[in-house]
Amino acid sequence: MSELVDLTWDFIGERYAPDIRREETALQSGLTAYTGVTYNMNHDGMSGTYIDFPGHIAQTDNGLYADNCPLDMLYRVPASVIRLAKRSGEGAVNADELEQAFGGKVTTPALIINALADAMEPSDIDRRSVYLDNSAIQWIIDSRCKLLVSDIYESKALHGVFPKLFGAGVSTVCMPVNLHKLPVGTVRLTTLFAKMPQVTQLPCRVVAEF
Repeated sequence: MSELVDLTWDFIGERYAPDIRREETALQSGLTAYTGVTYNMNHDGMSGTYIDFPGHIAQTDNGLYADNCPLDMLYRVPASVIRLAKRSGEGAVNADELEQAFGGKVTTPALIINALADAMEPSDIDRRSVYLDNSAIQWIIDSRCKLLVSDIYESKALHGVFPKLFGAGVSTVCMPVNLHKLPVGTVRLTTLFAKMPQVTQLPCRVVAEF
């Protein structure tokens, strides 16, 4: 039997707290009576774990959105898992480190980078104090993967991780958790979200299977 690991963080807003309001409506007919429950929701695209398509940056918009993303990019996608043991403030991760940790080149359509070992929350380290350098970004692009799940991305200097990835057609999942629970090697990755038209960034549910 397969083991499933939920890689999804709590629904926490990065820019403002989600506002979810419950409403109850009494419904009645000659045959039945019950109370319907509905929700009004106002939340940031960066709430909890979220996916960025290349169009999250206007200059790299390639027409891939939440409503037209192909299912074979989202459902049970083979994903390579790379694990490092970086701590807060350790700085750049380069291509050689990624390749050595994995034991070779990545050939799967998705990639998971667990650079922070068993850090339990995305906020457990000084923000952007561990990051992917330009050689690591090029190594990821050269692998031809199209979906990257990682607990590190950009530096404090903002050296252009996302424009490079998005320009190469790589979508990213940010703020994942439980990456340390995955085996190094290959898993199957499923990413779920609402089919919202023309949206290039939105919260998602991410599950790994092995």
